[in-house]
Amino acid sequence: MGTLVWLPQKSRVDKIILNPVARETDVKVCPLVTVERQVQTGEPGKMWTEADDPALAELRNLGNELQSIRLQVAQHVDGNQISQDWMQVGYILDRLLFGIYCIFITFSFIVILSIWIYLCQCDLTCKEGHSGPTYESMQTVFDRISFRPAVNLSNPTITNISFTLYAVLGVNEKTQILTTFLWLRLYWHHQFLVWDSDACGGVTRISLPVKELWVPDIIVYEFVDDDVSQQCPYVYVNHTGHIRWDRMLRLVSACNLEIFSFPFDVQNCSFTFGSYMHTIKDVRLTPALSFEEMSGNSKQYLEASGEWELVNIYGETSVLKFGIDEWDIITFWVVIKRRPVLYVVNLLIPSSFLMLIDILSFYLPPHSVDRASFKMTLILGYTVFLLIMNDLLPSTANGTPLIGIYFSVCLALMVISLLETVIITNVLHSNSKKYREVPHWVRVVILKHIARMICYQWPEELVQPSASRGSTQDDKTDRPNPTSPPWVLAPANPVHIPAQHTTSTIGPGVVSSVPELRQICQDLSDLRAHLTSMQKEGVLQEQWCHVGYVLDFLLFRIYLLLISCYAMVIICMWCIWINQ
Repeated sequence: MGTLVWLPQKSRVDKIILNPVARETDVKVCPLVTVERQVQTGEPGKMWTEADDPALAELRNLGNELQSIRLQVAQHVDGNQISQDWMQVGYILDRLLFGIYCIFITFSFIVILSIWIYLCQCDLTCKEGHSGPTYESMQTVFDRISFRPAVNLSNPTITNISFTLYAVLGVNEKTQILTTFLWLRLYWHHQFLVWDSDACGGVTRISLPVKELWVPDIIVYEFVDDDVSQQCPYVYVNHTGHIRWDRMLRLVSACNLEIFSFPFDVQNCSFTFGSYMHTIKDVRLTPALSFEEMSGNSKQYLEASGEWELVNIYGETSVLKFGIDEWDIITFWVVIKRRPVLYVVNLLIPSSFLMLIDILSFYLPPHSVDRASFKMTLILGYTVFLLIMNDLLPSTANGTPLIGIYFSVCLALMVISLLETVIITNVLHSNSKKYREVPHWVRVVILKHIARMICYQWPEELVQPSASRGSTQDDKTDRPNPTSPPWVLAPANPVHIPAQHTTSTIGPGVVSSVPELRQICQDLSDLRAHLTSMQKEGVLQEQWCHVGYVLDFLLFRIYLLLISCYAMVIICMWCIWINQ
């Protein structure tokens, strides 16, 4: 069924080209659909509406929808084309910027490489007519004082060190401190201070201020005081970049001082040189000279040594580990020996003289009171001597020197000598004044065995007393004592005259004088008894004196033996200590 609509004389051809996409479930449709409609106009004045023909209205709606779809597809195609154009523009700009970036990077790399090569060469410039590098070129190096002078920071700076021991200024035994004076010399390589000596007028070495250059932080680990030594403000720089810095160092270091063998002591103190901050990756430390050469130079230039003498200098290189870090160090051992002449003259010889006088005091008579007084005066003088010489003796809390023990033992021996004198004086004076006989055991032990053991020589006019009591009272009265003085008469038996004989023989004129004769006889008897008592007392005193002499001779031998053994022990200990 169809309806024809007449329009005015006007024709319109609508063409809709569709390119639908066929689906698998749809019916196959022709890819090109063409709708042609030609509407002929009818009579003029005749109105036509779409409502008159529903099919035409439906077709018109379908055409409008197809037109909108075509416009959307066309806009989409145009948008894709524009996007592709902008993408091509973006690609072109990206390639352009990438090329510019590569050129910039290459140029920057060339510039940086050129600057780095220039810095690596570090050749100082020179001007014609001027000898040596210019100040401007050196100023660039001075500006980099805070940086380690190495082109490649992974390579450590090699530092060489040597020193000469010039003087031993003091040894404080109480605080365990050694004060020395060193000539210290450091070498290191500065890779930025290099120039061509031929181009710089043949200059191979210049001096520069040390405060303008990088200096390795080498310290002495045993340093315990402020550095008050005079600083050298300049260093010598070689055209190859090697720097030499000489400086004077007043070193106050801690040292374990052994004073037991004073004044024959030998001290061994260590000086450990190393970097304070830079590890083994930054600074390496090696000796500039051999240890034998350092020791020889120190012995040659050691002048203001005072009482100390340099024996030798030893050393070794090692690595100090602390946690994960390592430091390169050099340890020097300085062996010094004290010159003992001063102390031998001022301490040992006077003490030996006093001990010799104390030994000779034994030859004084033991029964004399002056012997004890002499020994007491000698002890007092020895005490004053020790007080005066106390400042010369070292003092430390670690121990007592052997010479201090020597003086103490000498004083103790003098006291023992005085005690021996007191004992002998008591034997001689106390027992002899009581007029007691010598006990039998004293005769056996002292007067016989001890006297024979010590080879005691009895006087020629005295016979050695017997240990037995074989002598009776009759023998004492019958024969004179060979030890009695020549003016003492031996006692005789009294003679009794009978009275009848006296009266018969004497005349009558003489009878009146008999009482006077009897008185004279009585006086003579009393005198003889007194002389006999004095003789007995003299004999007892003489016996006690010989007991005292034997004891004094015995104790003197023991005293000499003690002093000899003590002197041998002291000498052997000093010799062993010196050899060690």
